[in-house]
Amino acid sequence: MKLEHWNPQQDGELTEQKMRQKLEEKGYRVSRYVYSPGTFFPNHSHSIDKIDGVLSGRFRMTMDGQEVILEAGDSLEVPRHKVHSAEVVGNEPVVSLDASNGY
Repeated sequence: MKLEHWNPQQDGELTEQKMRQKLEEKGYRVSRYVYSPGTFFPNHSHSIDKIDGVLSGRFRMTMDGQEVILEAGDSLEVPRHKVHSAEVVGNEPVVSLDASNGY
């Protein structure tokens, strides 16, 4: 899994605008979503490459038999056709930037 952590020394303070800009500079279109506690996305895939970025909350992603919990400032590449699942962890909603490069 290709996981990236926000680097305050390089990227500055984590804000929605800065994370959005960073994803857009990689050539992605970005949408903002808020997922309530208990939200679960079972195994699925997409026909486009995506990056899931987390602004707040905790988001468990499972892919290729590996599991990672994304927290504020974390982003994970999800290649097209890669089967994965996602789940909000804990009692706090997840604010996510969903970046896609397909149209």
